[in-house]
Amino acid sequence: MPHCIIEYSHSDIDVKALLKAVHAGASNSNLFEVHDIKVRAMGFDHYFVASDTETMPDFIHVSTRLLSGRTDEEKLYLSNCILSAVCQSLTWFTGSVTVEILDIDRHSYSKKVTLEA
Repeated sequence: MPHCIIEYSHSDIDVKALLKAVHAGASNSNLFEVHDIKVRAMGFDHYFVASDTETMPDFIHVSTRLLSGRTDEEKLYLSNCILSAVCQSLTWFTGSVTVEILDIDRHSYSKKVTLEA
């Protein structure tokens, strides 16, 4: 835990750098063990953002899901750590960068891990 899911507009985004930045931001929060942080990304070819220009503004949105129980202060700190790491890593990026923290209900969360012997 956590699961960091990145959505981004297809442009010249360096996805590896973005994945590493989100991981670093979550790690820098010191709320999790480094090996427990999972990060994945999905690019979007088609999207619409109301704009005064003919070109669509680029975006990066990070949804971070973690088991319920964290304080609002911890969630805000985590959000700010991730946002800061992304902005510092992708200084050339022009567009919107947003981060949200979402609770996973502990009572309904299921998990099974199968490892090769």
